[in-house]
Amino acid sequence: MRIRHLIPFAALVLSACITPVTEPARLPAGSWELDPSHTSVSWRVRHMGISWYVGRFDTVDASLDFDPADPQSARLVASVDADSISTGDPDFDADLANAWLNAESNPQIRFETHSISVTGENSGQATGTLFLNGREVETVMDIVFHGGVLNPLEGRRALGFSGRFQVDRTQFGIGNLPQSIVGPDVLIEIEAEFLRTGALDD
Repeated sequence: MRIRHLIPFAALVLSACITPVTEPARLPAGSWELDPSHTSVSWRVRHMGISWYVGRFDTVDASLDFDPADPQSARLVASVDADSISTGDPDFDADLANAWLNAESNPQIRFETHSISVTGENSGQATGTLFLNGREVETVMDIVFHGGVLNPLEGRRALGFSGRFQVDRTQFGIGNLPQSIVGPDVLIEIEAEFLRTGALDD
């Protein structure tokens, strides 16, 4: 069999091995680390009341401790580098990082959970503290669990989640433009995969 035929064949074999487990109770307990290459953190804010202005953070880190027998005890610590804010305009990015987020004084934006509640078969809410621009505000993040698989390329188990929450930028002293130009509410949307830490899974 020629190499050019082997590649799609191998991909077909690998895809056949990937069957997501969507019941949290069937997943192994342990610690999980973020897979940054399969993670995105985006934000959007209303601009002059006529559109959504969308950006992202490019440098993200997180860890998750999870016990399927007690999902409410899960603990998540996640952070983004404030100076990794990205809109596609480098000059504006620098202005946002420095004048709005004060990245030099507060280089990280961090979220630490202190309670988890299960709201559905594959959904929940994480209540925690958001550390942003030198301030701390209790925040609730809605979470959807998409399942877990054994990643054949990594040789480790992977979990997939979506998360979203809204913050009022004025609570954190971010930006001095009138709310008629830049809305006060910022929607954060997260797509994340975590890999099980430690030895390769069997």
